[in-house]
Amino acid sequence: MKRYFETYDHGPLRFFDEVFSKEGTPRPHYGKLLQRFRQFSQEDINARREIINIDFRNQGITFTVYGVDEGIERIFPFDLIPRILPAKEWEILEKGLLQRITALNEFLFDIYHTQKILKDRVVPAELILGSRHFAREFVGVNPPLGVYIHVTGSDIIRDGEGNYLVLEDNLRTPSGVSYMLQNRQALKRAFPAIFGKYKVRPIENYPQELLRTLQEIAPPGRFDPNVVLLTPGIYNSAYFEHSFLARQMGIELTEGKDLVVNNNKVYKRTTRGLERVDVIYRRVDDSFIDPLVFRPDSRLGVAGLINAYRKGNVALANAIGTGVADDKVIYSFVPKIIRYYLGEDPILQNVPTWLASNPADLKYILENLGSLVVKAANESGGYGMLVGPESTLAEQEKFAEMIVANPRNYIAQPTISLSRHPSFINDSELYGCHIDLRPYVLYGKNVTIVPGGLTRVALKRGSLVVNSSQGGGSKDTWVIDE
Repeated sequence: MKRYFETYDHGPLRFFDEVFSKEGTPRPHYGKLLQRFRQFSQEDINARREIINIDFRNQGITFTVYGVDEGIERIFPFDLIPRILPAKEWEILEKGLLQRITALNEFLFDIYHTQKILKDRVVPAELILGSRHFAREFVGVNPPLGVYIHVTGSDIIRDGEGNYLVLEDNLRTPSGVSYMLQNRQALKRAFPAIFGKYKVRPIENYPQELLRTLQEIAPPGRFDPNVVLLTPGIYNSAYFEHSFLARQMGIELTEGKDLVVNNNKVYKRTTRGLERVDVIYRRVDDSFIDPLVFRPDSRLGVAGLINAYRKGNVALANAIGTGVADDKVIYSFVPKIIRYYLGEDPILQNVPTWLASNPADLKYILENLGSLVVKAANESGGYGMLVGPESTLAEQEKFAEMIVANPRNYIAQPTISLSRHPSFINDSELYGCHIDLRPYVLYGKNVTIVPGGLTRVALKRGSLVVNSSQGGGSKDTWVIDE
């Protein structure tokens, strides 16, 4: 194993390497890990990788790729070298995430009530009212505890200088937490001795913390609330996660056809008859959740669910309408949102962002498509995106047409030099792959932040796209007490 790290290419200095300094020396918190890995042969690594692959396959730890011909179910790629975050760095991230989630929740409550931030013109009203995720039906509706975003997964990156930046916020139905939990278990099975060398903060209690958060938002008077997870079904890309979390929490995994609304209360069909449901952890998007209010052709939701929610007879996590706050256009205003509601400067900075709806920004974007990353405002999973330096002229021309046709729907950002981490590609080659981090935040009566999160890694050589749907994988993420 020693030869891998001896020949490891740290790459261009514009990239921050998580493991090695610019001089090529190991960062202190990685020293014991590298020492241990150097004791392994190639055969050792291959054997441990096979153990993990078999385990993932047997458990059905897969994800779905849409739009490919060779089959859509794939084992989720997992890299054997963990990412390590010292406690001092994690403390900054934790404070920044708490600040951000608090301000975004204040923002959501405001725009669905007094809309003071719009009246004060801190955020242009047309951007909110014109967002496809702004749910007019919920203006004036009070969610339990005044909380809209019970489960959050913000994506964090590091620039060339090692500064942490928030790339985007995921406030609707953030996914990936099951892979975070399975990665930890997989690494413990493959390399049990490594954990004896570090004080790694545990993450295994996440399902219990999630269940506690969900129980806290139950309707008043429901002292032993019945919680269910609502999934779109087996063909959804995150179905493994839905079933995994339901098992871990000890709650029922349900589809829309399993639930019925009677007298503005939600019930689950069982062999014993109808059973009252108090809280729904929904993994179904707003537009599909109730055909009587949103899309009438939806078969994924429950007819009458929204009225039951408005009456306060059932709680939904996350609340309806949260998508307006993770719209990529609104993302650019989050620093102002933090200052407006909290009177504080952001602890975690945004990536510089240009809005195509702004005429001056539009001109700049169109003139610099070859060097920018352009994103559709409401897409996820790496879709609806142009990575300028990796694009062709034809792709740039196509995007220019789409941007001009619908400028409200596009933003642009500089091509950030995402930090790199030694990772295995082609089974045995060690290469500096680009990574990001998705920590998970739970918001009920209190805020709970899982120590670490899901480190996503672009396992294609030179790629900046970490999404599993675009060839990415993940690593176990350690927060260590030194």
